[in-house]
Amino acid sequence: MRVGQNPAKSIETVHQPHKVTAVVITYIPALAGYYADSLEVLKICLASLRHHAGQPLDLLVFDNASCPEVRAYLTEQHAGGAIQYLTLSEHNIGKAGAWNFAFAAAPGEFIAYADADVQVHPNWLAPQLALLEAFPQAGMVTGLPLLTPPEYSTATVAWAEAQPEVAVTRGPLVSWEDFWRHARSLGGDEPKARAFYDSTPAIQIEKSGLRALVGAGHFQFVARKSLLHTLLPIPSQRPMGDVRQLDERINAAGYLRLSTPDWHVEHMGNTLPADAPHSPALPKPRRRGGPLRRLVQWLYDRTFEWLYRG
Repeated sequence: MRVGQNPAKSIETVHQPHKVTAVVITYIPALAGYYADSLEVLKICLASLRHHAGQPLDLLVFDNASCPEVRAYLTEQHAGGAIQYLTLSEHNIGKAGAWNFAFAAAPGEFIAYADADVQVHPNWLAPQLALLEAFPQAGMVTGLPLLTPPEYSTATVAWAEAQPEVAVTRGPLVSWEDFWRHARSLGGDEPKARAFYDSTPAIQIEKSGLRALVGAGHFQFVARKSLLHTLLPIPSQRPMGDVRQLDERINAAGYLRLSTPDWHVEHMGNTLPADAPHSPALPKPRRRGGPLRRLVQWLYDRTFEWLYRG
């Protein structure tokens, strides 16, 4: 039996979400080896999204079963109001699975997605929204000059060439320096990157004085939530292997994949930028597993350092 009336019944209004929801997916299973700097990188990512948007937004973070230190940090940020929506998954459901959950849950009209190792520049959001407004057929817009495999943007080129008011230009419109700046952050092999660059002309479209490059990246993009909902769910079988389906589905549905001609976001990778100071370390919780786990972790750390840090 209910005693009394729920006090919430007397509240006439509730908080309204902002127009844009920034979505970040995290997976940092340990602060060692490949992931040694990942918590510090994540802190830069989240701080830059919050402070450099140039307009109000909500921040939604989906944690894909990270280690206790990362979850403690995210919980602290949520409690302090820096993260508006936080989900802590018990298991890693894959990046595509996390997309399915987070994009469905995001309350904004636009979703601004960023991997947890992306840093954004001041006023990063407006140029991407401007391209979405100028090109209503746009499916996703990335905030740096990209040169991407053309097979994922055939619908963009076909649409642009069919529009008399859209100018299409081909050529070396992305400099090698800009291309390698991004490709290097992904751990790219320079000779292979150079071969791709030399054999793949950039394509630019222009409408009403607004320019965009053909191609986008699923590591960072802005999109309409209503469109993403028509493309989901994406089957999730592996932690990282299913995300290319988003590019394929946007292209197959006839929507545009675009990027900005200027740098508004930056992929950091798994190491800190040279000018980024380390923040104070969080206390490390006691781990289960005893000496064997510590031995395996030590071997992993030394092997990673020998292979990659030289």
